[in-house]
Amino acid sequence: MADGTRGYVRPMRAWWKRDPYFAAYMARELTAFAVLAYSIVLAVGLLRLSQGEAAWNGWLAAVRSPFGWLLHAIFLVSFLVHSKSWFEIMPKTMPMMFMQGKRVPGARITQAGFVLAVVCTIALLVVAKQVLS
Repeated sequence: MADGTRGYVRPMRAWWKRDPYFAAYMARELTAFAVLAYSIVLAVGLLRLSQGEAAWNGWLAAVRSPFGWLLHAIFLVSFLVHSKSWFEIMPKTMPMMFMQGKRVPGARITQAGFVLAVVCTIALLVVAKQVLS
């Protein structure tokens, strides 16, 4: 403006707190930091494994400590929320699917994602048990 005023400036501070939808969105997005943190924890474990038995045992002691258990519990909750949000958004990001001439409901796609994740997790645990036994 000619008189030096800036006119209306939309406030951006805490914009996401004004609407519950955006607050939930930001909470879901925050879980991505847990994924990052856990990948760092695993990378450090891999590094310690390469540094020898003493370093590996020190890392194992750290993740088995009460703080390590608490951190893993936080990671687990964060991963469940993160996974749930990804499965819920899956039908919105894929092309429309049709089966027998009818559109597949988004809830079915989400349920299929959950079921597939559970089946793959169980299969992975069975294989891991076989390998580690």
